[in-house]
Amino acid sequence: MLRRPVWQVLRQFVRHESDTVGSLVLERSMNRVQLLGRVGQDPIMRQVEGKNPVTIFSLATNEMWRTGESEVTQGGDISQKTTWHRISVFRPGLRDVTYQYVKKGARIYVEGKIDYGEYTDKNNVRRQATTIIADNVIFLSDGGMKDRA
Repeated sequence: MLRRPVWQVLRQFVRHESDTVGSLVLERSMNRVQLLGRVGQDPIMRQVEGKNPVTIFSLATNEMWRTGESEVTQGGDISQKTTWHRISVFRPGLRDVTYQYVKKGARIYVEGKIDYGEYTDKNNVRRQATTIIADNVIFLSDGGMKDRA
Protein backbone atom coordinates (compact mmCIF):
# COMPACT_ATOMS: atom_id res chain seq x y z
CA MET A 1 0.00 0.00 0.00
CA LEU A 2 1.43 3.36 -1.02
CA ARG A 3 1.10 6.24 1.37
CA ARG A 4 1.19 9.86 0.39
CA PRO A 5 3.81 11.95 2.18
CA VAL A 6 2.48 13.86 5.17
CA TRP A 7 3.13 17.21 3.51
CA GLN A 8 0.78 16.28 0.64
CA VAL A 9 -1.99 15.36 3.06
CA LEU A 10 -1.55 18.45 5.24
CA ARG A 11 -1.32 20.70 2.20
CA GLN A 12 -5.02 20.06 1.61
CA PHE A 13 -5.84 21.88 4.85
CA VAL A 14 -3.56 24.88 4.41
CA ARG A 15 -4.73 28.16 2.88
CA HIS A 16 -3.40 28.90 -0.59
CA GLU A 17 -3.46 32.15 -2.50
CA SER A 18 -5.22 30.34 -5.36
CA ASP A 19 -8.10 29.55 -2.98
CA THR A 20 -8.97 33.24 -2.68
CA VAL A 21 -12.21 34.38 -4.29
CA GLY A 22 -12.36 38.16 -4.15
CA SER A 23 -11.85 39.02 -0.48
CA LEU A 24 -13.24 35.64 0.63
CA VAL A 25 -10.58 33.13 1.71
CA LEU A 26 -11.59 29.50 1.36
CA GLU A 27 -9.98 27.37 4.05
CA ARG A 28 -10.48 23.72 4.71
CA SER A 29 -11.07 22.60 8.24
CA MET A 30 -11.87 19.37 10.01
CA ASN A 31 -14.42 18.35 12.64
CA ARG A 32 -13.98 14.60 13.15
CA VAL A 33 -14.63 12.37 16.17
CA GLN A 34 -13.88 8.66 16.62
CA LEU A 35 -15.20 6.89 19.71
CA LEU A 36 -14.96 3.29 20.87
CA GLY A 37 -17.00 2.36 23.92
CA ARG A 38 -20.08 0.80 25.45
CA VAL A 39 -23.68 1.95 25.09
CA GLY A 40 -25.06 3.33 28.36
CA GLN A 41 -28.78 3.24 27.57
CA ASP A 42 -31.08 1.75 24.97
CA PRO A 43 -31.52 4.24 22.11
CA ILE A 44 -34.60 6.43 21.94
CA MET A 45 -36.08 7.98 18.81
CA ARG A 46 -37.35 11.54 18.94
CA GLN A 47 -39.11 13.66 16.40
CA VAL A 48 -39.95 17.31 16.83
CA GLU A 49 -42.79 18.67 14.71
CA GLY A 50 -41.63 19.42 11.19
CA LYS A 51 -38.11 18.08 11.75
CA ASN A 52 -36.37 14.83 10.89
CA PRO A 53 -36.44 12.05 13.49
CA VAL A 54 -33.25 11.33 15.42
CA THR A 55 -31.99 8.31 17.36
CA ILE A 56 -30.20 9.25 20.58
CA PHE A 57 -28.11 7.15 22.96
CA SER A 58 -25.21 7.55 25.37
CA LEU A 59 -21.76 6.03 24.93
CA ALA A 60 -19.14 5.56 27.66
CA THR A 61 -15.42 5.74 26.93
CA ASN A 62 -12.76 4.94 29.54
CA GLU A 63 -9.24 6.15 30.22
CA MET A 64 -7.02 4.07 32.47
CA TRP A 65 -3.61 4.90 33.88
CA ARG A 66 -1.26 3.62 36.54
CA THR A 67 -0.21 5.90 39.38
CA GLY A 68 2.62 5.35 41.76
CA GLU A 69 6.32 4.66 41.60
CA SER A 70 6.67 3.50 38.02
CA GLU A 71 4.25 3.08 35.16
CA VAL A 72 6.44 0.28 33.75
CA THR A 73 6.46 -1.98 36.81
CA GLN A 74 3.41 -3.57 38.38
CA GLY A 75 3.53 -1.25 41.42
CA GLY A 76 1.03 1.52 41.91
CA ASP A 77 -2.72 1.86 41.65
CA ILE A 78 -4.76 1.79 38.48
CA SER A 79 -7.04 4.78 38.03
CA GLN A 80 -9.91 5.04 35.59
CA LYS A 81 -12.01 7.90 34.27
CA THR A 82 -15.27 7.34 32.37
CA THR A 83 -16.53 10.00 29.96
CA TRP A 84 -20.13 9.95 28.71
CA HIS A 85 -20.99 11.11 25.20
CA ARG A 86 -24.42 11.89 23.76
CA ILE A 87 -24.70 10.33 20.28
CA SER A 88 -27.31 11.52 17.76
CA VAL A 89 -27.99 9.64 14.51
CA PHE A 90 -29.89 11.53 11.79
CA ARG A 91 -29.02 9.50 8.64
CA PRO A 92 -32.25 7.61 7.76
CA GLY A 93 -30.89 4.08 7.24
CA LEU A 94 -28.32 4.28 10.02
CA ARG A 95 -30.82 5.92 12.38
CA ASP A 96 -33.30 3.05 12.01
CA VAL A 97 -30.72 0.24 12.29
CA THR A 98 -29.16 1.89 15.34
CA TYR A 99 -32.54 2.26 17.02
CA GLN A 100 -33.51 -1.34 16.30
CA TYR A 101 -30.31 -3.23 17.14
CA VAL A 102 -28.18 -1.26 19.61
CA LYS A 103 -28.80 -2.12 23.26
CA LYS A 104 -27.34 -1.08 26.57
CA GLY A 105 -23.91 -2.68 27.10
CA ALA A 106 -23.10 -3.19 23.41
CA ARG A 107 -19.55 -2.32 22.35
CA ILE A 108 -19.61 -0.02 19.31
CA TYR A 109 -17.40 2.28 17.27
CA VAL A 110 -18.81 5.68 16.26
CA GLU A 111 -17.47 8.16 13.70
CA GLY A 112 -18.94 11.60 13.36
CA LYS A 113 -18.57 15.25 14.20
CA ILE A 114 -18.92 17.23 17.40
CA ASP A 115 -21.73 19.75 17.70
CA TYR A 116 -22.28 22.39 20.39
CA GLY A 117 -25.74 23.83 20.88
CA GLU A 118 -28.08 25.50 23.31
CA TYR A 119 -31.59 24.71 24.45
CA THR A 120 -34.05 26.03 27.00
CA ASP A 121 -35.13 23.54 29.65
CA LYS A 122 -38.61 23.28 31.17
CA ASN A 123 -37.64 25.80 33.88
CA ASN A 124 -36.83 28.33 31.13
CA VAL A 125 -33.07 28.12 31.81
CA ARG A 126 -30.68 28.20 28.86
CA ARG A 127 -28.40 25.17 28.82
CA GLN A 128 -25.45 24.09 26.69
CA ALA A 129 -25.36 20.68 25.04
CA THR A 130 -22.51 18.81 23.37
CA THR A 131 -23.52 16.09 20.92
CA ILE A 132 -21.70 13.74 18.57
CA ILE A 133 -23.52 13.61 15.22
CA ALA A 134 -22.83 10.07 14.01
CA ASP A 135 -21.96 9.42 10.36
CA ASN A 136 -21.06 5.77 10.91
CA VAL A 137 -21.74 3.18 13.62
CA ILE A 138 -19.95 -0.18 13.65
CA PHE A 139 -21.28 -2.96 15.89
CA LEU A 140 -18.35 -4.71 17.59
CA SER A 141 -20.15 -7.07 19.96
CA ASP A 142 -23.49 -8.72 20.17
CA GLY A 143 -23.37 -8.58 23.94
CA GLY A 144 -26.25 -6.16 24.10
CA MET A 145 -27.69 -6.09 20.64
CA LYS A 146 -30.98 -7.93 20.38
CA ASP A 147 -33.80 -7.49 17.90
CA ARG A 148 -36.59 -5.49 19.55
CA ALA A 149 -39.20 -6.70 17.09
